[in-house]
Amino acid sequence: MKILIVQDRLRSGGTERQSILLANAFAAAGHPTTLLTFRPGGALASTVAANVSRSVLQPFDTRLDWFAPKLYQGIATNGPDLILCMGRMANCYAGGLQERFPSTAVIATMRTGKILPRLYHRSLGIVRHVVANSHEASATLSERYGLPPERISVIHNSLVFPPAPGTDVRAQLRAAQNATAQTVVLLCVAMFRPEKNQRELIEIAAQLPAALDWQLWLGGDGPARAKCEKLVAKKSLSARVKFLGWQRDPAPLYAAADLAAHASSSEALSNFLIEAQASGLPVVAYNAQGISECFVPGDTGFVIARDDRTAFRQKIIELAQAGEAAKAARAGRARTYARSTFDHDQQVARYLDLFANMYNRS
Repeated sequence: MKILIVQDRLRSGGTERQSILLANAFAAAGHPTTLLTFRPGGALASTVAANVSRSVLQPFDTRLDWFAPKLYQGIATNGPDLILCMGRMANCYAGGLQERFPSTAVIATMRTGKILPRLYHRSLGIVRHVVANSHEASATLSERYGLPPERISVIHNSLVFPPAPGTDVRAQLRAAQNATAQTVVLLCVAMFRPEKNQRELIEIAAQLPAALDWQLWLGGDGPARAKCEKLVAKKSLSARVKFLGWQRDPAPLYAAADLAAHASSSEALSNFLIEAQASGLPVVAYNAQGISECFVPGDTGFVIARDDRTAFRQKIIELAQAGEAAKAARAGRARTYARSTFDHDQQVARYLDLFANMYNRS
């Protein structure tokens, strides 16, 4: 099968990492694969495998995520058997692609808890099939957008980063941030966008008990970072809240932290929480679409009602004060759950099985 993946730009987000992971895996499985982007460059562009063809529509970066000049011409030249649209902008074009190329299976994806743009919504009713990355996202497609269940498949995100090795990494990273062995290190790795809500994590952590030795590590970059830094300075928390920047591979941070904290209200499944679980970190997270599927609720992770800062802090304290044996047992269960549920080979095989089914119907 000749596969084309469409993505607006290879920025450093979770969807972009999944697009590249899938493109690399499809090509490695022997399928001619092209990764088409609207914009050139991007932080992750260098991670595309050499055996994946690259196609870029904008001759220079216009900084417009929606601008896809000569999209139809480029796809006609490529002649794919299947088109997989990843990300909001690509999915807005998905319906038009299906109409323009009716013999090609166009597959949309649902990877967000946000209200969908009108063109995205329209695409859902036109494309051949839709992949949701969580069961809750699948339910949203049926209940809010009216898709019949037979037009939806649930395929979870794949683990992108293998757990980092050991004790040396943990000790070195903690020492670099002046965290002792007793410091409770809370971690969030995400792009700094308003919907990721790192500000809320800062507000929650700021009210942790004075006797608790804690730090909050924020990995990532983006437009909302400057406001978060100002908030930290205003609250005099610079010694406790650490901005670690974009992480090409955040796995060492998981090895060094004690707990994963997440306050986004618009996820459909969090790559960060999946990776944290695979490294044995317990999770405390606000409720959002698909979040409860990232861990074993009430055991390896805990879902908190949105904006309930008190409950969020109480769960952090409870996990921090657990005995070492209980922590180790929970970490083992988290690793087992994440590594089996989000296994890379398993998710890639599900995509390829779906593609084969769509291709054979064409």
